[in-house]
Amino acid sequence: MSTSPSIALYVHWPFCKAKCPYCDFNSHVREGVDGKSWQQALLTELRYMAGLLGPRRVTSIFFGGGTPSLMDPLTVEAIIKEADTLWGLEAACEITLEANPTSVEASKFRDFRAAGVNRVSVGVQALRDHDLKALGRMHSVEEAKEAVRIAAATFDRYSFDLIYARPHQTPEDWEVELKEAIEMMGDHASVYQLTIEPGTQFHTLYHSGRLPVPDEDNAAAFYDITQTLLGQAGLPAYEISNHARAGCESRHNLTYWKYGEYAGIGPGAHGRIELDNQRLATRTHRAPEEWLARVERDGHGYHPFESIDTRAQFEERLMMGLRLAEGVAIEALNADWLNLKKIAVLRDEGLLERDQARLVPTLKGRLVLTALNSALLA
Repeated sequence: MSTSPSIALYVHWPFCKAKCPYCDFNSHVREGVDGKSWQQALLTELRYMAGLLGPRRVTSIFFGGGTPSLMDPLTVEAIIKEADTLWGLEAACEITLEANPTSVEASKFRDFRAAGVNRVSVGVQALRDHDLKALGRMHSVEEAKEAVRIAAATFDRYSFDLIYARPHQTPEDWEVELKEAIEMMGDHASVYQLTIEPGTQFHTLYHSGRLPVPDEDNAAAFYDITQTLLGQAGLPAYEISNHARAGCESRHNLTYWKYGEYAGIGPGAHGRIELDNQRLATRTHRAPEEWLARVERDGHGYHPFESIDTRAQFEERLMMGLRLAEGVAIEALNADWLNLKKIAVLRDEGLLERDQARLVPTLKGRLVLTALNSALLA
């Protein structure tokens, strides 16, 4: 068994058929993409990173976007094989690909499985056609259900995304819809509250008064319904927005939340790597064409790496760990920067569980996680 440090690999495919009005991810609409050039560039950047880091063992690969299901399965296969050649994949390596549930993309699921993908995450988002249209999605509810059926028949593990607190939605509407969704679920689901992100079309509409969304009290009701119904269905939250049956959590995302090492390739990809006894933050150029040109010229599209000092590492570890239902181990944190006196107060306020070894947010605490995180900083 390899004794090399473990690492997760994130691969960003930046292209979509259309830009959703709520999305602030690095996604772009292009009429045509030179698949061969993009495959070569992604492989080139992967080789550059592997050359810097040296021996590693890959615990997970995640193809995100954008819409990775628009990729040629042969490109996906080439990246998986190259990661195995350069670093080596663990026997239980989790390899996830995000997919949109249009009939054309769903038909490619068998090809992606043959390429080495063993887990798919389907962007269902809603089970109401009028809401899908409002969210800018290009699929129907029936197409989403069919994509999930194909995913379930093709992969041993599959997940899908849902968004709640949508415009004009009520908690009662959501309860009915979530019960329908539970009938389709496998071992994992990602269920997010709609957030209004700067730079999006929804942000413009919201601040002009043309996009009514539930207020904070209703948002809390949505969250309570989500926790209750998914918990009863055997998929409790293991992270604020992610639910899974025991042992079926996303291994890739757990690397982020447990502050592990991960490399990011592709335009706009971020990473956290260990190099020369330093914790470094990496990010690549966001603009797809600029990233591609830089890779072809320099062998990579990275901005200069940024060293993360010990205080910043503490803050990142605390912030990410508090997202988990298991919380974060106190011994993993620097006590000098932790407001120990505040812990007892937060426990009395019902925001932290009374656990002496870990900081574990309660359901109430998860609703105010940003404030909870700030309160714990000394």
